[in-house]
Amino acid sequence: SIFSFFSSATCSCSKVILITGASSGIGKDAALALIRRGHIVYGAARRVDRMQELVEAGGHAISMDVTNEQEIVGAVKRILREQNGKIDVLVNNAGYMIAGAAEEVSIADGRMQFEVNFFGLVRLTQEVLPHMRKRQQGTIINVGMTGNVFFAFHAWYVATKHALEAWSDCLRVELRPFNVKVSIIEPGAIRTGHEDTIMPVGGKEQQSSEYSPYREIYMKNFVDTGEKYGSAPSVVSNAIIKASESRNPKRRYVVGFALLLFLRSWFGDAVYDRIMLQMMNE
Repeated sequence: SIFSFFSSATCSCSKVILITGASSGIGKDAALALIRRGHIVYGAARRVDRMQELVEAGGHAISMDVTNEQEIVGAVKRILREQNGKIDVLVNNAGYMIAGAAEEVSIADGRMQFEVNFFGLVRLTQEVLPHMRKRQQGTIINVGMTGNVFFAFHAWYVATKHALEAWSDCLRVELRPFNVKVSIIEPGAIRTGHEDTIMPVGGKEQQSSEYSPYREIYMKNFVDTGEKYGSAPSVVSNAIIKASESRNPKRRYVVGFALLLFLRSWFGDAVYDRIMLQMMNE
């Protein structure tokens, strides 16, 4: 139909794209795929040396910690200077995961999880948006998680992603009058080899202490669902490409192994809780 044509129509023109967390996993895979499709890609991460493949492919590497105000401002200024005031697409992908019992993860570690996964993303978006509004065009793509699920021993990570979902929904409506689009990528389980899940920005994986009442449960069931059941990172990259190139991107792209999302939607919390408990006892 005419409606479906216009809703899915893509722009074949080269776009200026900034993608965070580009040194590994999903971010790296997406950055390389976007470069291959002819886009001008700026990959941002704390470690520039890990983005050499991106540079060799024709992209640009920027050292940026999303919790560092000066680095955020400097990175955006550099891109605008080099690309005639233009950033067409911002892909907020940087993040990491703390694993541990909700009771035992320290407030300091929980705050840092939010600083990276949520507040850093928000601050970068705020820096980019005035330029998109001025041009009356642009796309913000936020990489979250399948929105209606949770995993035991990942409470802080899940909390940041649910916050991102709500913030993205509000942002999408607020930006509609300015023709700036907002899409959320909702991956299910993804195989990332732990590179961009367990503390990729530094630090070490949280574990319940030797005397913790959770230790036996934690050590028995801490299995990376992504590595066991997950899809390849390319399924997320493909969704990022679609959202980046579409004139009217979808509000949400659910990709990867998302069975748990449907189980909770269909059968409710009680059944979902039993599934989580069963996974813990495997």
